[in-house]
Amino acid sequence: MPKNRNALFRYRIIDRCLANRTRSWTWNNILDEVNRKLEEDGQPPISKTTIFEDFKDLEYRVYRAPIEKYSGIDRRTQYMRYADPTYSIEKSPISATETEILRTALQLFARLRGLPQFEWLHEVMPRLEDQMGTTREGGDIISFDSNRDYAGAEHIQTFFLAIRNHRVLKVLYQPFSALVPDEQEFHPYHLRQYNNRWFVFGHQPGWTKSKYVNLALDRVVEVSETERPYAPDNCVWEDYFHDVVGVTIQDGPPQDVRIRIMDEEQVKYIRTKPLHHSQKPIRKTEQGTFETSIRVIPNIELEKLLLSYGSRILVLSPASLVERMRMHAARSSEGYAVREEL
Repeated sequence: MPKNRNALFRYRIIDRCLANRTRSWTWNNILDEVNRKLEEDGQPPISKTTIFEDFKDLEYRVYRAPIEKYSGIDRRTQYMRYADPTYSIEKSPISATETEILRTALQLFARLRGLPQFEWLHEVMPRLEDQMGTTREGGDIISFDSNRDYAGAEHIQTFFLAIRNHRVLKVLYQPFSALVPDEQEFHPYHLRQYNNRWFVFGHQPGWTKSKYVNLALDRVVEVSETERPYAPDNCVWEDYFHDVVGVTIQDGPPQDVRIRIMDEEQVKYIRTKPLHHSQKPIRKTEQGTFETSIRVIPNIELEKLLLSYGSRILVLSPASLVERMRMHAARSSEGYAVREEL
């Protein structure tokens, strides 16, 4: 694939050489021609290693150029050309940049191959990779954090199609706190993944605690379509989740959550991976610690996120969140004390 802005320029020079049958081209001839054109363009010369990589890109990593080797009259010199005299990368239906975008898309699709409703990718992806020349020796070059054994994966497609087609669903749902599942009418609006779990937001007639109901897909026992009229919604979901961490929306306005970071090592992590998009620049205090703040609506996901940093951060405000964090810390200490007694 193109490794810098000069790669396509070099590809075109090599392409013209391989398509030119009025003379014979060796590796060294092509390298000299590329470096001559680079010099004319004010660019630095390349090495043999670089041009070898360029040929790999032309043959199978970016294009599927039909490059062949053949011997000269002396049988010792190896020349190179296109097996098809009419071939040129300029005639390729897609550009190198477009090919690279499709390659990335295929890698993203690879995430889905473990989900039940995407078994077809097992058959389709190898064909696409072969046709595009995107296969790679040595395995994948990118991986994602995913839960292939997730219990709610089989429902993703059902909810997705219901949202797209404005279909009302009958859902048999059993939260962890319930002994038996409950049947409910559900108008789905939005699917969201958080922490390797999937959630669907929608309207449930008779629900008064909040505007939307949030169902975890792994707690869905059974789901089916109904013929009931769909209640449309125009929520801008990006704005809806703007002031929260995770998927739980509590009542009340956003609050400034002040956080003290206890050591400089942890500062590096929180600076490069902010707690929330609203995170303010981290500043050093006179006591040698560091402070920042985020503006969010406190919820259980925020608490879990903050607890994941252990003693390396301290919540300073608001008071209600400080109290909950203190309660979590006390329970944790009590648990370890009981373990020591045992």
